[in-house]
Amino acid sequence: MIEFKQVGKYFNGKPAIEHLDLNIAKGEFTVLIGTSGSGKSTTLKMINRLIEHDQGKILFAGEEIHNFKPEELRRRMGYAIQSIGLFPHWTVEKNIATVPQLLKWPRAKIRDRVTELLELLHLDAEQFRHRFPHQLSGGQQQRVGVARALAANPDVLLMDEPFGALDPVTRASMQAEIVRIHRLSGRTLVLVTHDIDEALTLADRIILLDNGKVVQQGTPQQMLLQPATPFVRAFFGQDDIGIRLLGLGTAGSHARPGEQLPGIAVAASLSLREALSIFIARQAEQLPVAGEDGKVVGVLHFRDLIKPVKGEG
Repeated sequence: MIEFKQVGKYFNGKPAIEHLDLNIAKGEFTVLIGTSGSGKSTTLKMINRLIEHDQGKILFAGEEIHNFKPEELRRRMGYAIQSIGLFPHWTVEKNIATVPQLLKWPRAKIRDRVTELLELLHLDAEQFRHRFPHQLSGGQQQRVGVARALAANPDVLLMDEPFGALDPVTRASMQAEIVRIHRLSGRTLVLVTHDIDEALTLADRIILLDNGKVVQQGTPQQMLLQPATPFVRAFFGQDDIGIRLLGLGTAGSHARPGEQLPGIAVAASLSLREALSIFIARQAEQLPVAGEDGKVVGVLHFRDLIKPVKGEG
């Protein structure tokens, strides 16, 4: 879907990106992470030509991106950023419809698409379509920003620190929404973050950059358990690996099926890290686990929480 071949980028004669080789597969959720100045945002912006690369080739769907007009390329790539960038004097509906209007979609099709996206992002269409950005909370504005990025059914969704300005609760909610959208759409997502836990939670594959070069790439489990260098080990925090591994498993995947237990059930989608907090708060050794329909699917045992660490070693 997106391929970098020996790509380089220079600012004032100094390399920001050097000899970069990447292959982002169709339908994959890829997260670019690294320290400040590592080149992750530059890499993202080169994909849709907000920044032009100086060396090598970047291919999109098998074709060099310079063969596309910038506006044509960007219409096939949704783009969401931390500052959201909603037009303050436009309604929610008009903000979301920005690209479809440029593409001259029929008015009825645009309205239907706005309704579809608002509902997808759990915003009541009739309640929110006529509001202005200043009438929305930060989380609602971010949802509208994501809806705008998705409006024209892009092949790729690029996201640059999209949740950095949100409070922890809203941020977790938006992360869950993006995972849900990715699961439903199968769309290719590329996200930049400096937040390690966010990368581990969201990514199918993580690419760790340092000084404009790829240090290591792999699944979240591989990055935690098979660090290629001391830098990778230090970046992900050797002392935090156990807790971070718990963040990758779910209560549903580790519940013992067929067992029953009275009490308030936890959601099957709950991470083992979150389940650990509930174990401690309830001073319990077992928790009933329920699926989306509310029916108990099994019981999670406290001592089973160590299984992800042992199983991945």
